Amino acid sequence: MLRFGLRSKFILLSCFLFLLPWLGYEYVWEMEKFLRQGQEKTLVGTTRALATSLHERPALFDSQTNFLDQVVKGRDLYAYNLSNPIQLDGKLADWQPYRALFWHYDKRYLQRVNPAHEDADLAFNHMVGKYENYLYAVFEVRDSSLVYRAKNTLSITRNDHLQIMLKTPEGEFKHYVIAARQDGWVNAFDAISREPVTKIQGYFQSTETGYNIELRFPLSMLGNKLGFAIEDWDDDKVEPQLMSTSNLLNPNDIGSVLVPSPEINRILKGMGHSGSRIWVVDSHHRVLAQAGSIHHADGVWADGLTDKPATTWWQQFERDYLHPLYYQILTRPENEFIDTLHDVAAMQGTHIASALNGKPASSWRLTPDSKAVILSAAYPIWIQDKVIGAVIAEETTNGVRTLRNKSLEKLFNVILAVMLVGTVTLFFFASRISSRIRRLRDNAEQAIDAQGRITGKITYTDSNDEIGDLSRSFANIVSRLSGYTDYLENMSSRLSHELRTPVAVVRSSLENLQMQPQSEFSQKYLARASEGVERLGKIITTMSEATRLEQSIQNVEAETFDLTQVITGCMQGYQITYGEKLFNLSLYESPLPLRGAPEFIAQLLDKLINNALEFKSPDSQVTVSLAKNEQHAILKIVNQGPLLPEGLVDHIFDSMVSVRTQEHQQQPHLGLGLYIVRLICDYHEGQVKAENIADDSGVVFTVSLPIKQR
Repeated sequence: MLRFGLRSKFILLSCFLFLLPWLGYEYVWEMEKFLRQGQEKTLVGTTRALATSLHERPALFDSQTNFLDQVVKGRDLYAYNLSNPIQLDGKLADWQPYRALFWHYDKRYLQRVNPAHEDADLAFNHMVGKYENYLYAVFEVRDSSLVYRAKNTLSITRNDHLQIMLKTPEGEFKHYVIAARQDGWVNAFDAISREPVTKIQGYFQSTETGYNIELRFPLSMLGNKLGFAIEDWDDDKVEPQLMSTSNLLNPNDIGSVLVPSPEINRILKGMGHSGSRIWVVDSHHRVLAQAGSIHHADGVWADGLTDKPATTWWQQFERDYLHPLYYQILTRPENEFIDTLHDVAAMQGTHIASALNGKPASSWRLTPDSKAVILSAAYPIWIQDKVIGAVIAEETTNGVRTLRNKSLEKLFNVILAVMLVGTVTLFFFASRISSRIRRLRDNAEQAIDAQGRITGKITYTDSNDEIGDLSRSFANIVSRLSGYTDYLENMSSRLSHELRTPVAVVRSSLENLQMQPQSEFSQKYLARASEGVERLGKIITTMSEATRLEQSIQNVEAETFDLTQVITGCMQGYQITYGEKLFNLSLYESPLPLRGAPEFIAQLLDKLINNALEFKSPDSQVTVSLAKNEQHAILKIVNQGPLLPEGLVDHIFDSMVSVRTQEHQQQPHLGLGLYIVRLICDYHEGQVKAENIADDSGVVFTVSLPIKQR
């Protein structure tokens, strides 16, 4: 059965301290929830503050939105913010980062429907962008047959060319044409006056599948409408094909263009240090302005939480050993993640739709790579009780997560310290208690020997706790048991001394009566009385013998003698007295030096032989063997006969214990014979044991005595 000591139990109970990290984690997790709610409220407040600065300012929005009923992508253009100016060389290398923003125009954008049209005949990819005060446009045209403008003609339209229709800030519509005589720099011409327009610059570059055109012109030329058209002329076709972003023939059908507002951008710059990415959209979800980067939008929660270099030994230990352990559970916020809203022309979302309906809202979303959680909040912008747009602010939860991690790091440090101190304290406390209990146990075992005799005293302590009280109780109990045991041990000597005189008086009286003439009837009772007196005398003699042996053991001086010689001599005497046929001898022939008293060994053998002869079955022999086993002499006496009763094997050598039945008890016995055997073995630092033979045919007594080293 598994046994738990006090220390093991205390250590097991100290395992409940491991609940502290779990409780701490749950507490900080709840704190993170509240922090997220606080971040959400703060972000809504940020959007509200910025929207307040944009309320009732129609000049910022009229030219941008034009109050359109709807915005159609491909027709209504959006000028994306460019990070660098475009080099006009027709190679499109500078446009590679914006490839995903190109819009593909195919037969759906033909001005005349042609079901048989294929992209190889005419198609193009197109986008516009803004950098500082210029608008850039790119056209990647697929054309099966490229027709340049003839060098000796004044016409600019009977060849492949690009048409531009725009509305100026003053509200006037302008129509321009770009027709290239060859690859290289090109300028626009006024479609009506045929005058060159130097403000519109471009580059024409032919390719294997068609040609590329890159353009640039000042934003000061542009209002809120812009459209492009590619007119394709082929040598074998009479009618050219016209593919356009919108219908340039009707000014009212020209698509709108949205250029991020410089005015709104300047307002957003004031919020650039808010720790958020901010957008302003119009009522058609188109982005009017944008400031900040989501990768650095940790919010105000991350302020002051940057990792500082480890300068002390504790900080180095925490960084090298504790943090790797903590971050098996925790996750570090990632600043590198996929941003799907980078350079978008229009923004969608339930929170934006709610804001454009006049109700502030917020939402949470997970990045596609699941590395960050982004919080978005939107607040409506009002002009004359009409929602004209919305302010959108976005932040990651990295700041909150960093704050959570910092809190858990400190909390775990404290918890580990508490667990360590608590466990060590409990361990030493349990060790102290268990050591005191073991010391009390050892004192109790040393005070009482294996036979139950009181051999010492228990040293009690003055402690005021329960263990001290228990030690004092044990000391008191052992002291009282010691007195009672002394009384019992001396009782036999006292009884033998006190009974000798009355026994002698009775014996002498009986002898005197027997000398007088008695009737046959009286003589019978006198004989029985004499027999009883003799038995009582033998009992007194036996009691005196045990007492004398105990006293002599304490006073006798040990000497070295040959155990083989003593055993051999004794057995020869038994063979003469009882007959050789009663014994089966197997004695060690070499000397076995022993330290002790040879007369005690003879007395031990006498008791064991008498016991074996009394219990042996008729017609059986008593086997006596003496052998050497390593550094011990082994004496065995085996007799065939009744077995030892179960339960008395361990107590048969105690004082006043006898297993004789009435049929074996022809002489008075007090159970002192085997007790004397044990006393003699203890004096010689040996051991004696009795056990039944394996085949249940009898009993064997084994005496083991240590041999003196030569």
